[in-house]
Amino acid sequence: VQLVESGGGLVQPGGSLRLSCAASGFTVSSYAMYWYRQAPGKEREWVATIISFGGRTNYADSVKGRFTISRDNAKNTVYLQMNSLKPEDTAAYYCRGMFRQYDYWGQGTQVTVSS
Repeated sequence: VQLVESGGGLVQPGGSLRLSCAASGFTVSSYAMYWYRQAPGKEREWVATIISFGGRTNYADSVKGRFTISRDNAKNTVYLQMNSLKPEDTAAYYCRGMFRQYDYWGQGTQVTVSS
């Protein structure tokens, strides 16, 4: 079982990035999938969720209206589209998959928002 994030990088304020989380060993459509982030010196915080059945989404207030979580079942991949990025969005971003007793994390991808 593996979750591999990609798509991070350096972007200017107001810019956009799309993060990907490719899963292997399980089916993302059967799991609740999450994005979290952790800034230096801060605790890891929840960013967004997409549930398994129906695909309902939910967002932290700090990213609502700017970030979009989505899922491509054919590619077994979850995405986080991030628009209107702010310096305070700078963090390592992690993907997580949960189903019953199963709880998987990726290794993270760094996002830096700076001019």
